[in-house]
This record gives sequence, C-alpha cells and structure tokens, in this order.
Amino acid sequence: MTDFASVFAALRSIMLRHTQQLDCTVDNDQELYLNSKHIQKNGKPLFFGAVQIKKRHVSYHLMPVYLNPKLVEGISPELQKHMHGKSCFNFTTVDASLFRELAKLTKAGIMDYKKQRFVG
Repeated sequence: MTDFASVFAALRSIMLRHTQQLDCTVDNDQELYLNSKHIQKNGKPLFFGAVQIKKRHVSYHLMPVYLNPKLVEGISPELQKHMHGKSCFNFTTVDASLFRELAKLTKAGIMDYKKQRFVG
C-alpha cells in the first residue's frame, strides 16, 4: 500500500496558504476542508476546497474552478491528466512542478472568489 502522507502534506500546505480568508472546518492527518465565509441561500457556507487521503490517491478539491471553468483553460496537459470531474485533482506522488501550478490555480481561485465577493 502506498503511503500518501507526503502527498497530503504537500497539497495541504498549498491550501493552508489561504486560511486567513477562509474558515477551516476540518484539519487532521487525513483531510482538510475550507469554506468561504459567504453564506448561500440555503444557509450553508460556500465551499472553497479540500484535501483528502483516499484509498488510491490524494484528492485536491477546488470549488472555484467548478464555479468558473475559465480558471482551468490555461492549465498544462500534465495537470489536466490529474483532473477528475470539474473541480478535483488526484495525485499518488509529490510532483513539485504540478504542485506549483496547482498553487497558482488555487491563488487564482481565491482571487476569483474575491472578485465575486465570496471572500474579503
């Protein structure tokens, strides 16, 4: 069985760069969840992102790319290969180059949330 702890730690560190603008609802050695402080019409906060250790990979969920698909238009083919669905990226190993690109995409996501006034 593969040890995903280092993958999780690297992806978690990308997401944690934005905690000052977001609410952390779960943070342990298996998962990290961040919500915006924006409350939706259903009374729940708008989800921003998560990192989760799964059985076969570590998932990096980034809701801004679901709400604004234009954010992923310029991503590399290599990062595109890791994208599953509309807002999730799955990894089994640490890839510094892809993680730098993912960090830029996450920053673009927080900027998009700011533009839409979902975060301050």
